[in-house]
Order: sequence, then structure tokens, then C-alpha cells
Amino acid sequence: MRSKTPLLMSILLSVFLAHTLAVAESKVAATNLTAAQIVDKHVAARGGLQAWRAVQTLAVSGKLDAGSGDSVERSARLAREGMGASAKRAERAAAEASVKAAAAQQVQLPFRLEMKRPRKSRLEIDFAGKTAVQVYDGQTGWKVRPYLNRDDVEPFTADEAKSESAKADLEGSLIDYAAKGTQVALEGMDPVEGHPAYKLKLTMKNGDVQHIWIDAQSFLDVKVEGVPRRLDGKLRSVWVYQRDFRSVQGLMVPYLYQTAVEGDPHTHGMVIESVAVNRTLDDARFTKPQVLVAGSPPQAPQAASGKPAPAKK
Repeated sequence: MRSKTPLLMSILLSVFLAHTLAVAESKVAATNLTAAQIVDKHVAARGGLQAWRAVQTLAVSGKLDAGSGDSVERSARLAREGMGASAKRAERAAAEASVKAAAAQQVQLPFRLEMKRPRKSRLEIDFAGKTAVQVYDGQTGWKVRPYLNRDDVEPFTADEAKSESAKADLEGSLIDYAAKGTQVALEGMDPVEGHPAYKLKLTMKNGDVQHIWIDAQSFLDVKVEGVPRRLDGKLRSVWVYQRDFRSVQGLMVPYLYQTAVEGDPHTHGMVIESVAVNRTLDDARFTKPQVLVAGSPPQAPQAASGKPAPAKK
């Protein structure tokens, strides 16, 4: 046994040194890439600049997390009974829902998102038997929230308008970044879920700053800094993890998003079920909505032609 011990230690030491050298080499290689080179590799991994420039519309549908069963049940009851429901009635509804097994499960709501250049978007979410609509025409936004018994078309608040105007166009922040007046700097390596990633700092034309993490192997944007949210009276940082990338007509698109908010132990997911590229979308869908539109049956986007490629990180 004694004779075997030095041999075993020698093997373990060799493995450890080999791993250390490999990590050191990867760090050296990382420093050899500039921010511009990382972005070029990222754009190529996402399908290429020309391919994204050819995209005029993008329509996706899927489901998004809306909280646990008890919170959704309370919201649904309030939506059915009206905003005048008493606190006692709401407490009773919560108590009834909490005893159900489904209360502990995440409830997902169907949604449809349509985007069209330049910077137009339309979001529909089905909830409590009704459809909420949020529209942005590139400069002005409106919303209809029937689940709150608000059938009027309301304009975006100042914060909502600012948040929407700060969002990138349908291709994301890094693709064609120079044409948008964005500056990109490399802030070093920062692992994402155990994998090495490049941390990029984007400074927009208006001075806003955003961070994006690019996986060092796939060069896909696996983590994106989102718009800060107010929680407990304070603005909290938001991060969006992008996973399950698939090829749709040559474009790499994430099919799973996981949003984490600073100070909130829970994350919120969004699962993509269908993606349509360059589907015909009438400009009227991005104008001020009518109440009738909000209550009309939703039209699910047609799936993109061709079978998606196997899931990729």
C-alpha cells in the first residue's frame, strides 16, 4: 500500500497541474480577444449580420410564469368580482386557494409577441379569460388591462415609455451595434452558471449602460442585464438568463428565458413555443388598440418553416 501511495499522489498532482495549465491558457487566450472580436464572433454565432438585417418582423408565442397558484387565483377572483372586492373576501379567497396542491406550482400564461421594424411591438397575454394588450408604435405606447376591470385604453406611464424606448430593436443590442451609436468595452471574464463568459459593457447613444455576458465557447449571449425594477421601494438589478438556443431559418434564437431580480429569491421563466420570421404584420396592429381588439380571439403565429435544430447552449 505504501508503494502505491507515491504513484497515486503523482497521478493526482499531474492531473491538477494539467487542469491548472489549461485554465491559465484559457485566460491567456481570453485576453487576446478584443471587445470588437468577441462581438464579431457573437454575431456570427447568432446567424450573421446580413441575416439579421434581412429580418423585418419577428413573431413569437409561448408561456410565461405568473406566480404560484394561490396568487394567480387571488388575482383571478379580483378580476371576476371587480376591484371593489373587500379585503376580507380577498383574504378568504387566498385561504381557500392555499389548501390546494396546485397553489405551490408555478402558473403559466399564454402570450404572443409581435415585433416589426422600426421598433414596433405588440404583446398579448391571456389571463382570467381575458386578453391584455400592450402596444408600442416606436414612439408612443398604450395598454388595455381587462383583468383589472379596466376596459379603457391607457397610455404608457413615463417609466413604461422610458423602459420601452430603451429596449433594443428585434435583433438585440450587440448586432449592428456600431450603426446604433453603441460603444462596447470588455470588462474581463465573469463565469455564468459555471461556464467562462466575457462580460461586455455597452454604452448606448443616449448614455445608458448595459452589460451582456457572452459564453466563451459558443459566443452566444447567455446573460443580459435587464431594466431595473422597483422592489420594496428600491430599484433592483435585473438579469435575464437565455438558454436553449435553436436555429430558426439560420438565426439562433433562445427558447428559454429566466429572469432574476436582486433581492427576490424567486425567478420567473418564459418558454418560447413558436417563432415566425418575416411573417406579414399589418401596421394597424401597432397603432392605438381598441377595446374590441383586446377582447378578440388571439391569433397564434405560424411556426417557422423547417424543424428547429437540436437545442444548443
